[in-house]
Amino acid sequence: MFKKITFLLLILSPFLNSQIISEELVKRHITVLSSDLMEGRKAGTEGIEKAARYIEKEFGRIGLKKYGELKTYRQNFNQEGLSLFNVIGYIEGKSKKEEFVVISAHYDHLGIKPGNEGDLIFNGANDNASGVSAVLTLAEFYSENKNNERSILFVAFTAEEMGLLGSNYFGKNIDPQKISAAINIEMIGKKSPFGPKSAWLTGFNRSDFGKIIQKNLIGSDYKVYPDPYVNFNLFFRSDNASLARLGVPAHTFSTSPMDKDLNYHKVSDEVNTLDPYTISETIKAIAAGTKSIIDGKDTPSRVTILKK
Repeated sequence: MFKKITFLLLILSPFLNSQIISEELVKRHITVLSSDLMEGRKAGTEGIEKAARYIEKEFGRIGLKKYGELKTYRQNFNQEGLSLFNVIGYIEGKSKKEEFVVISAHYDHLGIKPGNEGDLIFNGANDNASGVSAVLTLAEFYSENKNNERSILFVAFTAEEMGLLGSNYFGKNIDPQKISAAINIEMIGKKSPFGPKSAWLTGFNRSDFGKIIQKNLIGSDYKVYPDPYVNFNLFFRSDNASLARLGVPAHTFSTSPMDKDLNYHKVSDEVNTLDPYTISETIKAIAAGTKSIIDGKDTPSRVTILKK
């Protein structure tokens, strides 16, 4: 019995040594990012500028470093006639600082619907303020605990809705061989089709990343399953794809029932439709499930099967 209790404590340690991951914190982030003031966060608009400022302010409050030669948290670039910017924060690793884990989510959405009557703002609470709330919360979690052996890049990607522009640019400016894994987070605000305390992972069979997550969650009551929507081709529809095409074991966590989520890409995707408990529990599970990767004990196999 003693050995079993010790094993469970080791497995659940990310849940036990921090009070950072909470419903209150994730709801605060989502409420701000999906507010009408953000004007739907469409890339190239004043709305996404406001969202970027909020993320930058939070990175600064948390104490993240600037990455590489960047003078600010922004990675600026121009594409399709727009001035675009990813927002990147950095925590240096201890024993394996030259090896990186990326934790990401896209912070853009669809903007404002044409017209002059009714609700016109695509607030994008689930898609993807929920994912950005996870990145910010995990950044604070790791900044507080200071126990990551590998370096961690926290990235809010722009222009995902325009064809993964932000993550594609990011991928062109990194050495993929230095990235041990990429953890992308998308739409974690709805209860999973697999039931409470569960999530699904895209591209499960393309590396052993998912199996590592499942192994690390043994002893907890949270489960991670392969993507059930195989006909939706979701592995290539989120920002993980930009890094996976470079061979990085890059996968997306989600909880949303894609065949039932009636708020997807609608103006009704607002914070009051989300479940903060599902979000906070999923973030805790991501922390626990990826712990051995961030600790440098496990290295997922590289992605080699890139055909859609």
